[in-house]
Amino acid sequence: MLPYGKQTIEQDDIDAVVDVLKSDFLTTGPKVAEFEAALCQVTGASEAVVVGNGTHALHLACMAAGLGEGDFAIVPTLTFLATANAVRYCGADVIFCDVDADTGLIDLAALQALLEQHADKSIKAILPVHLAGQIVDLTAIKNLLNGREIKIIADACHAIGGHKGNYSVGSSTLEDMSCFSFHPVKTICMGEGGAITLNDADLANKMRTWRSHAMVKTPDIGAWAYEMSDLGYNYRATDFQCALGISQLQKLARFAQKRQQLVSLYNELFADLAPFVLPSKQLEGQEPAWHLFAARFDFDAISKTRDQVMKALFDQGIGTQVHYIPVHAQPYYTNLYGEQSMLGAETYYHQTLSLPLYPLMDEADVRSVVAAIKAVCVNK
Repeated sequence: MLPYGKQTIEQDDIDAVVDVLKSDFLTTGPKVAEFEAALCQVTGASEAVVVGNGTHALHLACMAAGLGEGDFAIVPTLTFLATANAVRYCGADVIFCDVDADTGLIDLAALQALLEQHADKSIKAILPVHLAGQIVDLTAIKNLLNGREIKIIADACHAIGGHKGNYSVGSSTLEDMSCFSFHPVKTICMGEGGAITLNDADLANKMRTWRSHAMVKTPDIGAWAYEMSDLGYNYRATDFQCALGISQLQKLARFAQKRQQLVSLYNELFADLAPFVLPSKQLEGQEPAWHLFAARFDFDAISKTRDQVMKALFDQGIGTQVHYIPVHAQPYYTNLYGEQSMLGAETYYHQTLSLPLYPLMDEADVRSVVAAIKAVCVNK
């Protein structure tokens, strides 16, 4: 069975975790700071705050941006639920933005329209998403903000290891903060895990406090004493998670290169499937560390529903997934904000299907996937 995504765990990863399991610290130990330092080295940011998962990262970043009741944040609707939910955790409201129908990335014209339409609102953040690994044009977004005090929190959960010119994903040179996920299907994994990268030491230390119940030790009172002056959370990552993350980060370049090679082969082989099946539009001038290979299917032309195609491929040992159902259409958000029409996101959603992509695959696996799609969708 070829799943759409899968972790790559090697013996040195296992050894790193075992070493921690035999040590004195299973959590809140030295591996946490060591992982943060390694992530800074990889991304180029001066600060990294490791947490339990990508959702924790998004939540703390929204808190750090000052989001609260009466505030708003702009979120592309084509993303995982957590991007929007993190805004709501802070009591703020979400303004959903449409995306490009061919890439799934935030639509800059739609973003500009929203900024003008809601100029009277307290918009404190925008959370652009580097979908599937492709890098959002953060420079264009900064220009659209036109000096407004709006924080850019990049949802980089799909994109660690990517580059665009001199920009490295997570460097926080164009964005205020970047958020990562280290779930098993991501480019590197910690089992579960997440992080925020930024270049503000005071804000990073504040988030480190928030991730552990906002407790601050008070040794002047006693070695046992602590105070909680703010509301915090238990968003800590364990030392054995961080040990796995450190080991995986050392392989990031190799994993990213293998994913790029697999995507290149998919693109080459997909020429035989046009116009029934096409790869998602890929932007020039960047080197993505691909998380997903999302193909675009003309289900009407092949006279099959997406569910029928997914089941037929599954019967041939090929797992697929859909990324994502537009968040604005979820019942929670329609109850809050009513029905909204976002044609770009709806078009992308209705045609997309994520195919297997992970470093353990080889050329033969890609050829098998494409041959199966051809048999199911083209040579009927």
